[in-house]
Amino acid sequence: MQSLTNKARQVDRKPMTFLERMYVWNIAVGMWITLKHIFKKKATINYPEQKRTFSPVFRGLQVLNRDAEGRENCTACGLCAVACPAEAITMEAAERQPGEEHLYREEKYAAKYEINMLRCIFCGLCEEACPKDAIYLSETFAPSNYQRKGFIYGKGDLLIPHPQKDPEAYQAALGNRPIKQPKKDNATTN
Repeated sequence: MQSLTNKARQVDRKPMTFLERMYVWNIAVGMWITLKHIFKKKATINYPEQKRTFSPVFRGLQVLNRDAEGRENCTACGLCAVACPAEAITMEAAERQPGEEHLYREEKYAAKYEINMLRCIFCGLCEEACPKDAIYLSETFAPSNYQRKGFIYGKGDLLIPHPQKDPEAYQAALGNRPIKQPKKDNATTN
């Protein structure tokens, strides 16, 4: 029968020598391999004290972004939900009421925004589809949980901390991302 790969080797069936039957040689080879590994650099890290550097293309937990004044960037356009191949994002839009200009940048905002992390495949298409830079994949791992409902993140779980009330947590949530300032329209500056 022909092997499926070219990595297959024929097993040697010759009788063992006296040294091989006593397994002394095999024990010595095993000890030599163990001694070599003792002096090599460790592959593990002490996680809470040391943190691994993330790859520039690492895609972690989603975060809903705010602008520098603390207003939500999301306008509930639904492009992220449409772009999601796993259909993990659901949202409901609402109109901004008078006096809520300090909370939302645009007239529409996401009253309900949920991501089902059991369905999410961390593809990053939601981030690419968003025209307002309202959602991005952070440098945070998705935490484990014992119940299914713990994996459905609502708007309160996803929103980045307020930049003026908690600037340290805001910078930590941004990670290595540059802060993008909103573009001013020519109509408003004239």
